[in-house]
Amino acid sequence: MPQTAAPTPLSIELTSPQSVNGQRAAFQSLWLLARMKHAHDAEGGLVRLADLRGEVSDASTLRMVVSRAFRDFKAWHIEVGWGEDTQREPRFLNAERRSQGPFWLPPAEAKRVRMLVGGRAATAAEVASFLGLRPRKARAAAPGSAPPDAVHLQDAAFWKQLVASQQAARQGRLMAPVAGGGAAGSPASALESIRLAGTLAATDFQRALVTLNEAMLWRRLGDNEQARRRLQALKKQRLAHHVAGNDYLGAMECIVSAWCAYTARDLPLAQSLLSGMANDAARSLVLRHHPDVRFEWCNLWALVCRSRALGLSADDKPTAAALAEESLQRFGEALAAAFESHSFDAAQHVAANMGMAAWLFDRVGLSDLPALAHDGHADTTRRAVQWIAFSEWLCGHTDGQGRSAWNAIYLMRIARGHCRPEPQSTLAQFRAQKPLDPAAISQLAGPLADAFDAAHWPARWVEVAQARLADHQAGRRRYPGLQHCSLLFEHAWYAAHAGDLKAAEQSLASLREALPQLVLEARPPRRPAARKKTLPR
Repeated sequence: MPQTAAPTPLSIELTSPQSVNGQRAAFQSLWLLARMKHAHDAEGGLVRLADLRGEVSDASTLRMVVSRAFRDFKAWHIEVGWGEDTQREPRFLNAERRSQGPFWLPPAEAKRVRMLVGGRAATAAEVASFLGLRPRKARAAAPGSAPPDAVHLQDAAFWKQLVASQQAARQGRLMAPVAGGGAAGSPASALESIRLAGTLAATDFQRALVTLNEAMLWRRLGDNEQARRRLQALKKQRLAHHVAGNDYLGAMECIVSAWCAYTARDLPLAQSLLSGMANDAARSLVLRHHPDVRFEWCNLWALVCRSRALGLSADDKPTAAALAEESLQRFGEALAAAFESHSFDAAQHVAANMGMAAWLFDRVGLSDLPALAHDGHADTTRRAVQWIAFSEWLCGHTDGQGRSAWNAIYLMRIARGHCRPEPQSTLAQFRAQKPLDPAAISQLAGPLADAFDAAHWPARWVEVAQARLADHQAGRRRYPGLQHCSLLFEHAWYAAHAGDLKAAEQSLASLREALPQLVLEARPPRRPAARKKTLPR
C-alpha cells in the first residue's frame, strides 16, 4: 500500500529580517500567516479584520494588505481560508468576499507551519511578543457538572480586561500606533484589551458584551464600516441565543447604529432609529430605568436636533428655534442621567456639547430661546465657555487623563469666532485680527478657571493645538479622524496668525492628506450648499 508523503514544512523566521523558508518576506503577509497559526493553536482558528487593524494596517490600506498577503500565500504554496465556515475547502470559496475575512488555516496547512526564532522553535511567549499579544494565564477548566452560566473564579479575569478596555478608552488610548504596535510593557490600548477580554469570555452574555464594546470602539475611531460589522455580529449573537441582558444589548445596539448614521450625516435615519427605540415596549423600559442608556439616547438626540436646527436656521427660523430648544432640553436630561449613574466621563461630554450648542445657536441668530435669555453675544460666549470649562474640570477630576480634544477644539473655535474678518483680507489684515487668547477665555470661565491648568493649557492657542497633535503623533493618544483634522486646522490657523507660515503650511499639508479618509468614514448625503456643518462629538 503506497504511503502518503509527509506535508512539506513551511518555516517562518520571526526575527528581523523576517523570512519564509529562508526567503525574505513582506512583514504584513508573514504577520497574518503567523497570526492564523497562533489562532489555530490557541484561540479556535479565526483571525478577524479587527485583529489586523492597528497592528499591520488601518482602514485605508486594509484591502491592499489582504490582497498582497494572498499573493504571497500563493507563492509560498499554502492554502488559506476565509469566511465563518472553517469546514469548507479554500479552493471552493468566493474570492470576491475574501477581503471581508475572517481568515483561517485548514488543519493540514496549520501542521506545516513552523515558527522559529534564530533558527530554533519559537516559544509561545516569543510568538505572542511578535504578534503584539499580551500573554494570559491559563484558565482552569470548569467542573463538568457546572451549568454553562455558572460564575467561576476565572470570570474575574474577563471583567478585569473589560474594565481595562473602558479605562483605556476614557484615557484616549483607543488603539496602538499603527507602526509596530505598543512598546513592551506599555499599557494596553482599548482595542487590545477588549480583544483579550474576548478570549476570556465564557458565557453568551460576556461574548455579546465584547462585541458591543468593539462596535462602540470602532464607532469612536470613525470606522463606521467596522462598527456596523460588529453590530451585525451582535444581532446574530442575540438572535441565536437567549442572552442574559438582551434588552440592554438591543437598546445599545440601536444607539450605536444611530451613532453610525449620525456620523455619516444621515440625520433622518439616526432620529428614526432613536424614535423606534423609544416606542418599542421592551427598549423603552430600558431607556426609562437605565441611566447609562438614557444618557446615550438623550445626548445623541440632542446632537441630531442641534444639527437640524443649524441647518434650518437660515430658511425656517421657527422650526430651527423649536429644534434648538429641544436640543438644549435633551442635553440637560443627558447631564442629569450622567450624574444619576455617577459617570463624570459622560457628564464632561454632554457639558461640552451643551456649551458649544449655546454658542452655535447664538451665531446663527437663534438667541431668543428661553434657555438662552441674555444681554448679548458676550453673555452667550461666557455661558458657553463656562460649560466647556466645567467639562474640562470634570476631566481633571476623573483619572486626570480623560481630557477631551473637543474641549480644546471648541474653545479655539470660539476664540476665532471673536474675529470679524474682511472678505479677501491680506495676510497683514488677517494677522491684525484679535481672537480671544487663552487668558481671556480663562477670565470668561470665572469660578471654573482653575480647570485650565498650565500643564494642559499653554499661554498660546498654537501651543495648545501643537501639544495635542504631538500626543497623537507619538501614540500617547489616538484621536479619531475628525478630531485629528480639526486639531490640524486650528493649529494651521493660529500658526499663520502668529506669523509661523512654515508650521501652518505643514499642518495644512497633513490636513490635505488626512481629509480623504474622512470621506471614507462618512459619506454625507446631498445637502443644500448653504448647509452649515458642525463638529459631532
